[in-house]
Amino acid sequence: MSRKDLLISHQQILDQRYKQLVEEAYNLKQTDHALSDDSEYKAMKLFCKLNKIKFLSLDNSQCTA
Repeated sequence: MSRKDLLISHQQILDQRYKQLVEEAYNLKQTDHALSDDSEYKAMKLFCKLNKIKFLSLDNSQCTA
């Protein structure tokens, strides 16, 4: 399995977890603000990781001048 395939599969797993955390934060917003904030924080950290993975999985031919 190539590096790009590994990055894409990891990206899909993190994307699914990110969506779960965002939904959890939304559902908890009315009942428990602390847990909602915790879920939002974890989602933001995952979002940063997803952006890094998206950058790494770009085709190198797009980066040449």
